[in-house]
Amino acid sequence: MSQTLTLTRDLYDRIVAHARADHPDEACGVVAGPVGSGRPERFIPMLNAARSPTFYEFDSSDLLKLYREMDDRDEEPVIVYHSHTATEAYPSRTDISYANEPGAHYVLVSTADADGAGEFQFRSFRIVEGEVTEEKVEIVEAYAEANESTG
Repeated sequence: MSQTLTLTRDLYDRIVAHARADHPDEACGVVAGPVGSGRPERFIPMLNAARSPTFYEFDSSDLLKLYREMDDRDEEPVIVYHSHTATEAYPSRTDISYANEPGAHYVLVSTADADGAGEFQFRSFRIVEGEVTEEKVEIVEAYAEANESTG
């Protein structure tokens, strides 16, 4: 598994904008990509069904629709993201217990700075069988094509 999440500036900006727009409630969503590619491409903001500043929950019918759509498009969740509104961007015990995509990058955005409770953070983690590993985040303007020549 990669120890670095690479995503485009556009996707980064969209995740951050969603987190800020939903503050003071937690925002949540997925960035899907082609199966097996590990490449986040399609931004899918979701509704926090809990509408809570301390908890997020995907609506079960929205989630079922999303997984059917990803299946039809040969996609998988590359990033599962949500925000923390008053704490650091680190997975809570609840976040860890709900992490059921071992291949996904779990991105946390802290919008605590909006309330003066802390600094803005954008962090990525792998969560596999309850074990949390932080990884680097690399922001690129565009993804390099595998067959692109440099000459």
